[in-house]
Amino acid sequence: MTASPPTPASPDSDLQLVERTVAGDQRAFELLVLKYQRRIERLIARMVRDTDLVQDIAQETFIRAYRALHQFRGEAQFYTWLYRIAVNTAKKALVDLRRNPVITESALRGGSDDDDETSSLGVELTSDETPETVLAAQEIAAAVNAAMEALPEELRQAVTLREIEGLSYDEIAAAMDCPIGTVRSRIFRAREAISQRVKPLLDKQSGKRW
Repeated sequence: MTASPPTPASPDSDLQLVERTVAGDQRAFELLVLKYQRRIERLIARMVRDTDLVQDIAQETFIRAYRALHQFRGEAQFYTWLYRIAVNTAKKALVDLRRNPVITESALRGGSDDDDETSSLGVELTSDETPETVLAAQEIAAAVNAAMEALPEELRQAVTLREIEGLSYDEIAAAMDCPIGTVRSRIFRAREAISQRVKPLLDKQSGKRW
């Protein structure tokens, strides 16, 4: 019995798009940007909490990725490789600008965007919504946001990549350039810190769990 030949990669797969870009196809890189721009901007926004910087840092991320694209060999997922560049670019921007990555205007406003997914770490409302339960859920979501912002940078990055971006531990280890054991430790510590901040509010509410 002969083995089936490997299925060829889709022309629009990340690796194929990378190969086409390196070969001179600029449209292929534009497709990669379109595919990942929103996710990269969301990741950067979680790190810098300053909407004035997000697009600039995202643009710099893609410029750096384009310049380094010939080094990508497909040993990791493309978006993991790209996230690592985004994390490093955001870190450099914060150092260069000497901005505090937590206490910024956006953070002080409480991150009230309707698209703010950090609140998903907190609580889902029950079907029996009342003004009291809605207010309680808002308070808990605010506590989760505050707890996230208070985390050390490496813990916030790890839990963001895991809980919000949905990366695996292996992918986070590659993105953050650290051992998988370190990733697990950081995520555990981040969850514990958030839980301690939110638990007193949850204890007041029946039928809700962290």
